[in-house]
Order: sequence, then structure tokens, then C-alpha cells
Amino acid sequence: MFFIFSKILFYFVMPLTWILVFLFYAIFTKVEKRRKRSLVIATGLLIFFTNPFVVNEAWLIWEVPPTPFSKVQHYDAAIILTGISSNDKSPKDRIYTNKGADRVLHPLRLYKEGYVKKIIISGGSGSLTNTKSSESADLKTILVCSGVPDNDILLEEKSRNTHENALFTKTILQQHPEYKKLLLVTSAFHIRRASACFKNEGIKADTFSVDFYTSDRTYFPVDLIVPQEYSLSLWQKLFHEILGYIIYDIAGYC
Repeated sequence: MFFIFSKILFYFVMPLTWILVFLFYAIFTKVEKRRKRSLVIATGLLIFFTNPFVVNEAWLIWEVPPTPFSKVQHYDAAIILTGISSNDKSPKDRIYTNKGADRVLHPLRLYKEGYVKKIIISGGSGSLTNTKSSESADLKTILVCSGVPDNDILLEEKSRNTHENALFTKTILQQHPEYKKLLLVTSAFHIRRASACFKNEGIKADTFSVDFYTSDRTYFPVDLIVPQEYSLSLWQKLFHEILGYIIYDIAGYC
């Protein structure tokens, strides 16, 4: 029930939803003063949420900065959280990756350069409608095709969210007490919630941020004042993650 509720609640944190609410109110209200006020609010929200500089600053506050490879230690295992593959595209003879492929590409480099000995992939299917394939299996296929031996990869294929990632990965780690020093790899915006969930399950792991939505701060006019429709999507994703962290905290998952 919690899984379904979290998916539905996502649509209520979309900035576009807020803008449309005020626009529709302006259309249907019979009070002229309220109509003008709603139009002003909707316009203001649209200007604010499409500004690329503002959204980049917000993301810079939330995302956990990257760790330079020169400062990475050596680990018994890297834990990769899935969420980058898609199973709703045909033909089914290949793996389709969404944004976030850094979640598998950067750990691959860490493995190739000897920073990690084993790779644990955690994630089943986060889809409400399609649960036929495992995202962990998809990522394993990518790693094997890239030269990682099959026996250096462990799969956790039951989890559907971050809480279950930690819960079911804990079972794997209990079966492998030799994995003492761990590295948790996930998107930079997701590191805070993921790390808190793993700590809540008693799993001590350093973090390695990948898949960044931010860019280096610039003050070019095009970044300061020219609106971009993609900014709406970035705000939506940021609010979704912050809301997810709050809900997880209330539920006792982190």
C-alpha cells in the first residue's frame, strides 16, 4: 500500500500541477479580483520554475558532491542501486538505459581499477504495471558484457524501493560476512535517502555519488534569465525526492 501511495503522491508535487490549478481557477472563477490574482500567481510560478539558474542552485544544495577518484579508498564490495533500465520498449533483445547509467558505468570503472572487489546490485522492478524483468539482472548483463566475471556480481532482485534495497541487501551481507568495507553507489540526489535507509538497517557504507543533475555555476545571461521548459522537470524530480525523504523518515525507514 505504501508503495502505491508513494507513486500516486508523486503527481501532487509537480510544479506544473500547481500552475495549472491557478490557471483553471482563473478561468472558472466569477470574481474578477480573484481571477487576476490567480493569473499573476500562475505567471510568477511559471517564471520561477522555468529559470535554469534558480533550479541549478537548488540542486547544488541538495545533491551530494562527487568524490574524486584520487580520494576513493579500497572496498570489499560496491552496492549499486538500480533505477536506470527500462523494460517497456521492444524489441526485448537488448537493455534500454534511461538517464542514470552512471550508476553502473562508474562502479564498473571502480572495479576495473581495483577500488572494489565485488559488486552487489540491488533492485527488482519499481514499476506498478510491468514486473516481468529484474533491473538487477539488466545491470548484471551490462557488467558481464563489459568484462566483469559472473562470480564477482551478486544480485538482490526483490526490492521495489529504497527501503527494500537496504532491507534485502542486508540479507545478502549477512551471508557474506567477509564484505566488511562497503561503498554505496547511487544518484547524487538519492544519496541522502539511500544512505539513511542503509544506516537504519545497520549497514555501514561510504557513499559515492553519480548521475548529477547539476552543472557548474555560471552567470551567463542565457542561464540567468532565459526560461527553459526542462527546469520544470528538474523541480518535479527534486520535490519528489525531498518528499520521499520526509515520508521515509515518518515511516521509520531512515
